[in-house]
Amino acid sequence: MPLPSDRRFTRPRRHLALAAAGLVTAAGLGVLPFATRADAGAPDLARTALAARDGWASSGSGTTGGQAADAAHDTTVTTRAELVKALRAGPSGAPRIIRIKGRIDANTDDQGRRLDCADYAKGTGYTLAAYLKAYDPAVWGRSKLPAGAQESARAAAQARQAERIALAVPSHTTIVGVPGTDAGINGGSLLVQKADNVIIRNLAFADTRDCFPQWDPTDGSEGNWNSAYDSVTLRGATHAWIDHNTFTDSPHFDSANPRHFGRAYQVHDGALDITNASDLVTVSYNRFTDHDKTMLIGSSDKDSKLRVTLHHNVFQGVVQRAPLARVGQVHLYNNHFDTTARGGYAHQYSVNARAGVRIVAQHNHWTLSADRKASQILSGDGTGAFAGSGNMVNGTVTDLVAAHNAANKKKIKISEAAWQPALSRGLESSAAGLPASLARSAGAGVLK
Repeated sequence: MPLPSDRRFTRPRRHLALAAAGLVTAAGLGVLPFATRADAGAPDLARTALAARDGWASSGSGTTGGQAADAAHDTTVTTRAELVKALRAGPSGAPRIIRIKGRIDANTDDQGRRLDCADYAKGTGYTLAAYLKAYDPAVWGRSKLPAGAQESARAAAQARQAERIALAVPSHTTIVGVPGTDAGINGGSLLVQKADNVIIRNLAFADTRDCFPQWDPTDGSEGNWNSAYDSVTLRGATHAWIDHNTFTDSPHFDSANPRHFGRAYQVHDGALDITNASDLVTVSYNRFTDHDKTMLIGSSDKDSKLRVTLHHNVFQGVVQRAPLARVGQVHLYNNHFDTTARGGYAHQYSVNARAGVRIVAQHNHWTLSADRKASQILSGDGTGAFAGSGNMVNGTVTDLVAAHNAANKKKIKISEAAWQPALSRGLESSAAGLPASLARSAGAGVLK
């Protein structure tokens, strides 16, 4: 159940005032409706809007998703084909609610037949053996990206998989898992691109895997394999609420991947990426586990907007990017980070501040494993700023910036981060109890 300080799931609400901006100095009011059932019982999970002052997504017009959907656009789905139909149902821009019951396998055809990598590659001319032969650095070199027949074949096979697993989410949509059904999407990628007012809740996202990673010999000093597809991608999205979901690579952990050209053959990209001037986003009560590049906020140093709130999330068995943030204003409060290695995923850092981002972090808790130090929690390029208060490491309030700056050449700035978040519903003034409380309240399958 939610924490006592966040009661939006346990009682009906009338119209509530909504702060219109994220800074105390930029006040304004809006109105956000909340649906209640006729019997005055618990709100319908699929018609519950984001509460007032609940992070950046509550700013301005707020985030209501498909709350206003009519009966024709309130659909329960159990297969990929049904999910695609519900996402595409007209008219364009109509509010819609999609209730996912049970697990949907995105790697299936329209008849529900399971598809594997060989199915996507069939007829394209792509084989991994031929690709490795064509772009072996000893033959191809390390100064240019792959090009030619095998790279074109790889791209064609990847496009075929994308047609199956990359699912576009339109504006004014709520996608919610039906409680008690282990609801989720295996191998799929929800793409919220240039869409406004979207809610995604109570879903388990597992093993979003790219069959056809691209070799990039110019990526770093040794090259890297780069994959497509995040479990959820926000790209130019506004007013998005991502709540009570679970993100994991399970059952296909990175440790099972082979190595080619001396580098890990990476088939997983991000869990939740927020890029391309996405704005007014709240990420709450999610569980991120067993994953490498977890959350990217900002796709490049020239990105813009990116006002994002992360609160009451759990990061466990996560290597990096929790998050990596650029450019924007990011508020982190009451999250729990556990650096203990899991499933072959060993912690490198938690939060990376770069490209002038301004991060405010309040009352988060790090459970630091014996092999890690407080100086390894933060990372950055020397331009990012991080202001913190009440953050704990193993139950002790710790100055994370001071710990980082004492041990690293590239310093994280403090004063440049000084802005005052106003949208911080449910902010707990102590992080001490977060490991225990979030073990019960974060992730998919908790909401009723």
